[in-house]
Amino acid sequence: MAKQIEQLDRVIIRFAGDSGDGMQLTGDRFTQETASFGNDLSTLPNFPAEIRAPAGTLPGVSSFQLHFADHDIVTPGDAPDVLVAMNPAALKANLGDVPKGATIIVNTDEFTKRSLAKVGYVSDPLTDGTLDGFKVSAVGLTSMTVAALADSDISKKDAQRAKNMFALGLLSWMYNRPTEGTTSFLKSKFASKPDILDANLKAFRAGWNFGETTEDFAVSYEIKPARLPSGTYRNITGNLATAYGLIAGSKRSGLPLFLGSYPITPASDILHELSKHKRFGVRTFQAEDEIAGVGAALGASFGGSLGVTTTSGPGMVLKQETVGLAVMTELPLLIVDVQRAGPSTGMPTKTEQTDLLMAMYGRNGESPVPVVAPSSPADCFDATIEATRLAVKYRTPVVVLSDGYLANGSEPWRLPDVADLPVIEPDLATEPNGPDGAYLPYLRDEDTLARPWAVPGTAGLEHRIGGIEKHAQSGDISYTPGNHDLMVRTRQAKIDAIARDIPELEVSDPTGDAEVLVLGWGGTYGSITAGVRRVRRAGGRVAQAHLRHLNPFPANLGRVLARYERVVVPEINLGQLALLLRGRFLVDVIGYNKVRGLPFKAEELAGVLQEVIDRD
Repeated sequence: MAKQIEQLDRVIIRFAGDSGDGMQLTGDRFTQETASFGNDLSTLPNFPAEIRAPAGTLPGVSSFQLHFADHDIVTPGDAPDVLVAMNPAALKANLGDVPKGATIIVNTDEFTKRSLAKVGYVSDPLTDGTLDGFKVSAVGLTSMTVAALADSDISKKDAQRAKNMFALGLLSWMYNRPTEGTTSFLKSKFASKPDILDANLKAFRAGWNFGETTEDFAVSYEIKPARLPSGTYRNITGNLATAYGLIAGSKRSGLPLFLGSYPITPASDILHELSKHKRFGVRTFQAEDEIAGVGAALGASFGGSLGVTTTSGPGMVLKQETVGLAVMTELPLLIVDVQRAGPSTGMPTKTEQTDLLMAMYGRNGESPVPVVAPSSPADCFDATIEATRLAVKYRTPVVVLSDGYLANGSEPWRLPDVADLPVIEPDLATEPNGPDGAYLPYLRDEDTLARPWAVPGTAGLEHRIGGIEKHAQSGDISYTPGNHDLMVRTRQAKIDAIARDIPELEVSDPTGDAEVLVLGWGGTYGSITAGVRRVRRAGGRVAQAHLRHLNPFPANLGRVLARYERVVVPEINLGQLALLLRGRFLVDVIGYNKVRGLPFKAEELAGVLQEVIDRD
């Protein structure tokens, strides 16, 4: 039967089911094939914090959303065009996000009376009119998978588990995705389990063949590759990009990389990835707790390595005393905080931007540190290298504020030319710098105010180290009031001086006469950009800027803010950047704040911006 192929410029697909249904794997494989095909893409994994959440319940639903297109896109999309619901819980948890007219593919085998009752359905939504207005495809994914594997040497339970591969095969047919990568992936993943490998391959092919032969799907869709700048691309998540950025920073500085870390969601993948790269001189230490992890990292910095620790909000709290020690000893240290919803344990798998004030002020005493925030999964690579550059050049701990959305989300990343990456000079001390052959560990560089960095064991450069205040040159312990005042002000001046060494804030203002500026930071970049594009397409005039450096701010930030009558600051917190801007620049910014554990939707931000533009 000849089937019609319809051209689309973009589509948003969401796979949803129990956390044990393999939705993250299914979404990841569909994403990898989409990336290899050449589409631009953005993803949003969403899963429970529990390792094995209660099956068939709303809290146990796991989903993976993928937005891919033949043109540049910046978000995983506001609402799915296609929802694949593996059970009633997945349908109920996600139906509110699905617009009328969208396609819903439902696994009818799971719509039993018991499963319906478990999520509060008093009648079957497949027959009671709940899905009127949607394009519903009712498919027995579980039973068809079991039938396809009838001659396989596996149990019925294992056969049922392969239903996600059947769904992947069906969606791969519907959207003309390549299949070679998934086949190779399965062969590698299940190389030691030939029966499971055979079952998954059969289920995947059965799903493809079902789409090809059934009359239920008369149309398949094609989204052509996107026109992106020439180069070699790969799909990358934020955590993976951060790990690669740390390795690149290590190589460009010539410093061996040491990671001292304690596993914590959603930062653990950085530890997992770096542990694979011993051939690059990377050493990873899984500590017994957060304090030991950062302590080991700072010790590695003292020993002449690039010390790094990774964590999320709860771990950041525990590390702060040692970060303060790094401020006092003035040693390079990278602290990667992949923010999640809090307080306390909060919602470990959900995203927030609520650690900014803690990164800025969450230590005792006057202890300033630079703060750098990536804006997209791929930008985690560049932001991490920049943080490395600042840490090494200025002899200071630097906080990298990533977040759960960036860490787990993915997008195409154009591999950079290594020659274009910044050269980072550690300029380790090798000779005494004081009179009569003395070594003065706090005799500073006139431009950067950075102190010398001497590796222990270097002859003639023995010096004190520790958390008690130091003399401004000799490094001896000093309780003198004047010396303490001098050291406090000097450490602050060192961080302030970084503003001369970072780019000025760039503003996108195509018409040049916008009265409203939307200013963001971190992972809100995609949502803000998509919202701004909507406003501009509708004829609205709005300027946009996005901060990477949050401490110190770019030197021209005050001048930028003064150019606009109204400044809107969307944040996934209760207004932390807005508070800093009001206090520093006396600008009455307009905050737009939500803390739902999810990124902003472009449509809602477009509405907020238009409302501000329309004000008298």
